[in-house]
Amino acid sequence: MEAPKKYRIIILLLILVLAGFFRIWQIDSIPPGLYPDEAINGNDALDTLSTNLPAGKAGQFKVFYPENNGREGLFIWLIAFAFKIFGPGIWSLRLVSAIFGILTVLGLYLMTKELFLSGNSDKKSRTFNSPSMIALLSAFFLAISFWHTNFSRIGFRAVLVPFLMCFSFYFLLKAFRKNTTLDYIWAGIFFGLGFYTYIAFRVAVLILGIVLLFKMIEYWQKNKPKKINWPWLWKETYLKTWFKVDIFLLTILIVALPIGLHFFNNPQDFTGRAGGISVFSAEAPIKSLSISAIKTLGMFNFVGDWNWRHNLAGAPMLTWPIGILFIIGLTIIITQIKRQTFKSIFLISWFLIMLLPAVLTFEGIPHALRTIGLIPVIYILAAFGLTKLITKLDLLNKELIWLALILFLLYPAALNFNKYFFKWAQSPELPNAFRHDLVASTNYLKALPNHIQKYVIVNESGVAAPYPDGPPMPIQTMIFVERAANDQQISYLETNQIKQIKSNNAPLIVVSLKYQESIFQELSKRLPQGGIRHINGFTAYEIK
Repeated sequence: MEAPKKYRIIILLLILVLAGFFRIWQIDSIPPGLYPDEAINGNDALDTLSTNLPAGKAGQFKVFYPENNGREGLFIWLIAFAFKIFGPGIWSLRLVSAIFGILTVLGLYLMTKELFLSGNSDKKSRTFNSPSMIALLSAFFLAISFWHTNFSRIGFRAVLVPFLMCFSFYFLLKAFRKNTTLDYIWAGIFFGLGFYTYIAFRVAVLILGIVLLFKMIEYWQKNKPKKINWPWLWKETYLKTWFKVDIFLLTILIVALPIGLHFFNNPQDFTGRAGGISVFSAEAPIKSLSISAIKTLGMFNFVGDWNWRHNLAGAPMLTWPIGILFIIGLTIIITQIKRQTFKSIFLISWFLIMLLPAVLTFEGIPHALRTIGLIPVIYILAAFGLTKLITKLDLLNKELIWLALILFLLYPAALNFNKYFFKWAQSPELPNAFRHDLVASTNYLKALPNHIQKYVIVNESGVAAPYPDGPPMPIQTMIFVERAANDQQISYLETNQIKQIKSNNAPLIVVSLKYQESIFQELSKRLPQGGIRHINGFTAYEIK
């Protein structure tokens, strides 16, 4: 039998506290700096709250923001809401990710428990093989996950994908079990909102299609009459059950309609940069597809994402022993496909389909961000694998099993804590990965007295924002740090505009987006009364 409900609730609350600790502790300083892709989200959020911008830009919650290769709007709306409550800042921008990261842990618990509620006939060691146990272990693994913790502390919109998938399928599975209209509506709302998050979410439609097809076949096999007739199809089948499924699909359509209309009127926004990095645009598509698939499948236990913003560069995405448990769980689920169980079809479909956003691209593979939709199913499979191992233990002393399990779980928790807060957070590569230099230089400039002229030389290339005539993306970090403090005093110049800098016997300071010796040589010639200073990771030319 299962553990008492009050104990399950207490354990779940402890797991959520642990998830909160991993995602919020030192969020004001880890990771350091602010990457431009995060900063532009903050700047767009500030635009929605501003009343001092040109008509058509201020106070608008757009469904899609075309700058920086295009971004769906939901995450930016949430950032604006956070700024309204807490005020603008780097920590409040990233707090949105942290909050939804924690809620994803809850969503994974609810969805996993719902998934395993039916079809569990294994009576041996029932406590350790119950739906609640699998759900609690899944939530625990997600709570301590380096992979998910990392993206829960960065201002990237993709963190909403696992959150919305977990809650959408939780309500859908619950609706299947209870046949309740409200659950179908909630499932539709969450799934529809997914289209406002990240391009990788769109392939989840394939999972949904497989789920509905399986349920249709299952329903037909259980309920088909000896003789098919119209009254049975209408009253017993459609009105009692499938009418509510149509309500679910209609809810998705209504929620997703605004962004769907945007893509219809602006088809270039639908794919963004995806077309340019697709394996089908490579010189040898089949070879690129094969390499991408092998690298993506190997990222879990062998070689992970090399991008320092996404991972401890090159380290497997799953720490030991969770990676091994995932393989065990996946293997068992694959063997269950022969029995055509719903949970095996559901989990295998989720796993294979959410691989596609990475497998179908060749740039930056393996890619932890594009595969973010895999995170929930990975930890469900790991938890499932662990419970199957526990049931194999021929131990009569249940207390001893609990003690061994707790000690066993402490190891990956400590391992991931050390991996994130020490190995990764203290890596010398990290400040540069998150452009800490831009934050440091901006903070230094805005701390100086107002009478000092402040210039930034924009000497880096990047995607123009707004496209095609705006400044390059790296400048977004400095602009956000300024705007968050409501203290915009910096003048931004291109390299060919250095001659516009004149001292007029007044103090000034000049920094550049990246160190370029020729810029400081030119400044030394034009303004010989100044000098070069190296300050907290950046270089400045200063006239006092």
